Amino acid sequence: MGGSCHMLVEEFEQIAAFAEREIETVRFEFVEGRIGVRKATNGNHGTVVIWLIREWMSARPELGLYPCAGLKVGRQRTGRAVPDGVLAPIGHFAGQGDWAEPDGVLMTVEVTSHDSDTHHRDRVAKPSAYAAAGIPAYLLIDRDNRTVTLHREPHPEIGYRRTRKEPFGAKLSLPEPLGIELDTEELKQYLD
Repeated sequence: MGGSCHMLVEEFEQIAAFAEREIETVRFEFVEGRIGVRKATNGNHGTVVIWLIREWMSARPELGLYPCAGLKVGRQRTGRAVPDGVLAPIGHFAGQGDWAEPDGVLMTVEVTSHDSDTHHRDRVAKPSAYAAAGIPAYLLIDRDNRTVTLHREPHPEIGYRRTRKEPFGAKLSLPEPLGIELDTEELKQYLD
């Protein structure tokens, strides 16, 4: 059987909405024309997200780190991603529905999971989709490699032009408009 199947983003949104009503422990994504499933996170994965939320709340209370907010991504906004965290001004997502436009988002965050697709999803597909959407920064907390990587200066065709990688335990300065320094020592506790 030759040929390929192409799904429209509207079809994906209908499937995702139905499935998420029926199966509350998963969220669906549509990046690079592929459907992905985000399972419920384990305790350490969720703890890393909460750690980062606390860091933002204490350093920059005018910004919120929204866990699992749905975003329209990609150059033509035909992808749908659910980052582990989305940094935006407080109230930014009010009234935007399940899939928000990326305009006004300052940063997306992903925390690697221990599954077979994490390399492609978190290190290749999502950074490309976030950069193509013009999101100024992408923070990857990589539990497999024990590193924190900040990607900046998005370009719609080549991805993020600048990256800075530090090992867990180091301090990572996130320049404006992010404007905080993360002390990643605590992340050493949440590897599994």
